[in-house]
Amino acid sequence: MDRDTAKDPGQLAGSGQLALFDEPPPADAAPTRHALLEGRAVEFRFERRHRRTIGIKVSAHGLSVAAPMRAPWREIEGFLHEKAGWILEKLDKRVAAGKPSTIFGESGETLPLHGHQVVLVVSPSRRSVNLVGSELQVSHPEPHRRGAVRALLLQWLKSRALDALAPRVAHFAARVSLPPPPLKLSNARTQWGVCMSSGRIRLSWRLVHLDPELADYVVAHEVAHLVELNHSERFWALVEWLYPHWREARERIEHAAATIPRI
Repeated sequence: MDRDTAKDPGQLAGSGQLALFDEPPPADAAPTRHALLEGRAVEFRFERRHRRTIGIKVSAHGLSVAAPMRAPWREIEGFLHEKAGWILEKLDKRVAAGKPSTIFGESGETLPLHGHQVVLVVSPSRRSVNLVGSELQVSHPEPHRRGAVRALLLQWLKSRALDALAPRVAHFAARVSLPPPPLKLSNARTQWGVCMSSGRIRLSWRLVHLDPELADYVVAHEVAHLVELNHSERFWALVEWLYPHWREARERIEHAAATIPRI
C-alpha cells in the first residue's frame, strides 16, 4: 500500500508500499555500518542512490538507509539521531513479533482468519473446505498430499477474501458517490492494495487474515485514490473522513503483516 512520506516517518524511506513479507536481502546487498542511537549500537545497511531525500526502512533484516548521492555524512547521521526513537521502536517490535510461520497443510496447524485463530483439520473425503467454529475443516481424497491440501486451502481463502472485500469496496465507493470499481485479488507479496489510474482496484487476498476493521482501512485507502490518485493533503483528508482511525489501523496492520503465515 502506498503511504505518504510526509505523514509517516517510517516511510521516509520506503518503497511507497506497506510490506507483507520481507524478502531475503540480495546477494549484493549494501555494506553495513554502525550508529550509536540513544546509547544503543545499531547496525544498518547503507547505500547512496539517485534520490532527493534520506530514507530509512526497518525490515526483518534490520535497518536500511538510503541517501542522495551527495548528501554529507553529518546530515545522514543527524537524520538517524532525529529518528532514533522511531527506529528503535520499530526494531524492537520486529523482534517481539517473531517470524511468520509456514502452513504445510497438516492437521493442527493454526492460521488467522478475519482476525481470529483457526485450527486446520485435514481429513480424507471429497474436496471441500468448511469453517466450523474455530476449526477450518479441509477434506481431500489424498490428505497426505500436502501440496494439494494447501492448494485447496488457498483457493478457499481467496474466495473468502473476495466475498468479504467486494461489499466493502462497494460501501466506501458509495460514500464518495462512485459506483463499485472493478475489483481483482492480488498475489503480490509487497502490497496490500493498489488503485490503478484506470479506476481498477487490486487487493491482496491475504487481507482475509486480518480483522475486518483493519481490512476496511486498506479498502478505504484505495477507494480514496479513486478520487485523489496521489498522496496530497486532500487525499489524506478524504481518508480521514472515510476511516477516522486510519493511523492506528496502519500501525496494527504493519504489526500483523510480520506474522501472517506463508501458504
